Amino acid sequence: MTDIRVLVVEDEPVAAAAHAAYVGRVDGFTLAGTAPDGQSALRMLTEFSAASSPVELVLLDMNLPDLHGLDIARRMRSAGHFADIIAITAVRELAIVRSAVSIGVVQYLIKPFTYATFADKLESYRQFREQLAGPEAGSAKAAASQSDVDQAFASLRAPSELPLPKGLAPSTLDAVRDFIKEQPGAVSATEVMTALGMSRVTARRYLEYLADAGTVSRTARYGAPGRPENEYRWSRA
Repeated sequence: MTDIRVLVVEDEPVAAAAHAAYVGRVDGFTLAGTAPDGQSALRMLTEFSAASSPVELVLLDMNLPDLHGLDIARRMRSAGHFADIIAITAVRELAIVRSAVSIGVVQYLIKPFTYATFADKLESYRQFREQLAGPEAGSAKAAASQSDVDQAFASLRAPSELPLPKGLAPSTLDAVRDFIKEQPGAVSATEVMTALGMSRVTARRYLEYLADAGTVSRTARYGAPGRPENEYRWSRA
């Protein structure tokens, strides 16, 4: 898959430069340009499309000097620009968040944030695109199962965005996550139980949480007698 072309829309010069530099540090992404306001962003999107180098992802500040981010998103869609949008903003009002989701904002990144948080959002988004593309994307046979779609959308959520269920400890979650990340292949709840000294039921709860968060992929393991057991594989870059 070729690099994802990104347009940064941010009116604060220092923040715009930082976000542009961040994009350049994340594998799989390339900076198409930066825009200081909404009108400039819309014009650049049109120019890039006309040059057959369309922008695929917009990092969009919600509060710009000329247009609100929601207005920009609506105008993008009306003009036929279907790039995905990640909102980068200090706005926290739930009404704004709901409106952003309704017009195609795929992720919401609250200022201030670290590079690690920024990179995690972009890598989750890249995984989302790759899972939806699939090995046969563009062919007449390309199709997705319910599990494929669920897993793709789950990849947009970081574990921190899902509430930690009662009975799960952050330190143990980190230990399970680190163990899976270090393994060359998929592991089962039984293998996590043995390695980390916990019950199989507890291991499965942590694994299912990570699978729902999109941090690990979940597939059925066949070959042993009885019911198939799920296996889990690290799936985040």
